[in-house]
Amino acid sequence: QVQLIESGGGLVQGGDSLRLSCVAFGSDFSRFVMGWFRQAPGKEREFVGAIAPTGDRTEYTDSVKGRFSIARDNVRNTVYLQMNSLRPDDTAVYYCAATWGPDILVKKVHYYYWGSGTQVIVSS
Repeated sequence: QVQLIESGGGLVQGGDSLRLSCVAFGSDFSRFVMGWFRQAPGKEREFVGAIAPTGDRTEYTDSVKGRFSIARDNVRNTVYLQMNSLRPDDTAVYYCAATWGPDILVKKVHYYYWGSGTQVIVSS
């Protein structure tokens, strides 16, 4: 069993940066693909990006490419989502999720473990 706890959300202005963290409690963190998803009000939960178990590969949805980046620390069992040049349409609850590696998966149905989310609000 794996417990995921996100932190770092908040209210920021457009153009600002924010870094989200997700700590995993349990075993096998270094074997998991770690993903970030987000859900805006009235919308489906969508894939933001993910990182391979060893951190050597990442994948992002088109709308965040060049602005967001994911990193992980397998010693601290933590994955990070660095968000730069934030826009109002990035406003959402952000969730981290874990699935067994090694392949990066983009569909939420493939992720087994989920955090409870952290709210990000970007004002214009």
